[in-house]
Amino acid sequence: MRDPEYEGLGTLRSPEEHRTPVVTTGFDEQLLLRWHRAMVLIRRAEEVIAEMIESGEVRCPCHLGIGQEAVAVGVASELTSSDRCFGAHRSHSHYLALGAPVEGLLAEVLGRSTGCSGGFGGSMHLKAPEFGLVGTVPIVGATIPIAVGAALALKLDGGNFVAVSFLGDGATEEGVFHESLNLAASMRLPVLFVIENNLYASHLHIDYRQPGDALVRYADAHHVVRELVDGNNVVEVAQATKRLLATVRSERRPAVLEAVTYRWRGHVGHREDVDVGVERRDNLPSWKQRDPIARLEQGMLSLNPQIENQLAKNRSEVDLEIIEALSRARAAPYPNESAVIASVYSTSVNSKGSV
Repeated sequence: MRDPEYEGLGTLRSPEEHRTPVVTTGFDEQLLLRWHRAMVLIRRAEEVIAEMIESGEVRCPCHLGIGQEAVAVGVASELTSSDRCFGAHRSHSHYLALGAPVEGLLAEVLGRSTGCSGGFGGSMHLKAPEFGLVGTVPIVGATIPIAVGAALALKLDGGNFVAVSFLGDGATEEGVFHESLNLAASMRLPVLFVIENNLYASHLHIDYRQPGDALVRYADAHHVVRELVDGNNVVEVAQATKRLLATVRSERRPAVLEAVTYRWRGHVGHREDVDVGVERRDNLPSWKQRDPIARLEQGMLSLNPQIENQLAKNRSEVDLEIIEALSRARAAPYPNESAVIASVYSTSVNSKGSV
């Protein structure tokens, strides 16, 4: 039974709250437009992937994060290409928010050789090291200790670069998360743990899995600086990330950011009404009222109604970019047979096929 004095997420878990426009007063308009464009790009790319899943054109398992765009964009706004980021099975947003090309993502889910992982990885094995994304894997919690290892290397190398681990609320139930947080705190490693708390692990709500719904309590237990934010407010996410990273970079110690959000599609696949074969019976229509893109647009329009022209331009440019990227991805070849061996073995293959 939950402690009656435990405050938890409070109103952050309620779809009836935090529907108001994002407060954009004092923020550079061009910066806000870049954030808007990045979120629209992520949303449209995933909607196109969903359409291809439904039609059968994409056959690899895809975990969509539609509705969660503000977390990746807000965090990425404070990172550099020399920082080292690691994702998980729902990482399309991280890949795109860091600036990696949408064609590389679309080609990858289509299994084409021009994909970001050569067409071998699919939706859950993405990489773009030149943009700071070292890699993603589908095993829950698997990249958390790798991010901590990267943070140790960065500490030994000197400088002020950081490692970032993107994880979901379900990953906090893996032992490796607690071991990693403990090690990072004990050794004062420069790593930011970004917990995207969408309240569900697969189809099971956090209330049925944990004694508390606010995951920053784990940071408190390890004496790690942390912040809890509305993950559907890109300004709030970016501001909190900026504060935390200032500490991580200057003091070379870990931090935890918990961003409360909600995914609109099922755990895997394109449908909104099903989670791993279980019918969804939630308040999705209410959560859609907390749409991070719409709330940012409303906030910008409240200060400058003329900005609608730029918002519309962002949307049209993104649509064109995706149409062109998808056309190139579809035209790209599948990996050839020699690539199958070359991607596994580091040595060359002789004429008889032996290594």
